[in-house]
Amino acid sequence: MNIFFIILGKIAPLYLNIAFGYILTKYFKVKREYIAFLLVYILGPIVIFFAVLSIEITVQLVFLPLFIFFFGSFIAFYILKKYKNDWNDASVNTLAFTCGTGNTGFFGIPLAMILLEPSVANIFIFGTLASLLYENTTGFFVTAKGSFTARQSIIKVLKLPLLYAFILGLSFNLIGVKTPEFIVPYFENFKWAYGILGMMMLGMGMKGFNLHEDFDKKYIKISYFFKFVFWPGVILAIIFIDKSFVNFLNEDIYKVMFLFSIVPLAGNTVTLAVLLKAKPEKASFTVLLSTLVSVVYIPVVLALYGGF
Repeated sequence: MNIFFIILGKIAPLYLNIAFGYILTKYFKVKREYIAFLLVYILGPIVIFFAVLSIEITVQLVFLPLFIFFFGSFIAFYILKKYKNDWNDASVNTLAFTCGTGNTGFFGIPLAMILLEPSVANIFIFGTLASLLYENTTGFFVTAKGSFTARQSIIKVLKLPLLYAFILGLSFNLIGVKTPEFIVPYFENFKWAYGILGMMMLGMGMKGFNLHEDFDKKYIKISYFFKFVFWPGVILAIIFIDKSFVNFLNEDIYKVMFLFSIVPLAGNTVTLAVLLKAKPEKASFTVLLSTLVSVVYIPVVLALYGGF
């Protein structure tokens, strides 16, 4: 029971940010498109550049983001193809996006800092780079296809600064460039700003929500199956195989991978849906509900897994 109350106490302030986002959009007429632009085009690239620059890269660590990126991309394209005729709007595009990732940043990083040792939490943070890369390449592409042609979607992906921030940060890391100590506090402030505004986007995405139109049982059923059943099931299978036969990874990587698999749906589903006008109300409700479900779901699956 202790872990349940620890998690509940930690994520309670996140719900306040969601409420603030809704209030700012509903009553103070703050444009959610401006916040979405700020997250995707300014704060995101800054956060990922300094994070990539600051880590020590090993073979095992490289496996983690590669797996997360390619596994998530496979799921996204599978969903897009399988359910492309089930909706007559952009719903299938946001569904494909959200099934391939999770809220590893806004929700996952604070959770990792609660449950993991600092050194292992840093591994988790490094893994979130794969989620950011997925969300701004594969995820952006499958979401944009709801409003643009394939060629236009690819062009939009190539224009995303986050992609180049990742490449630049990795290049500097490999040639031995270190993050100056005096910049580190500013980087921490950017991370907090990214997290707070990201959670506020969930509330902003609820503006204009219509229960009759945006409560989509099929949409929720598919996204929750892939996020809460398929993702952890595959990760547990990989952990079992590696422990029994391969012995390539270690216990710290196992913990990080499992934590990645059980976080709720990605908050950036709403960010991209707003930016690309792809049913943000439906996406926001589904993501918000998954965050509420996670209050009970996460402590239960951690207990079944054996705890941290």
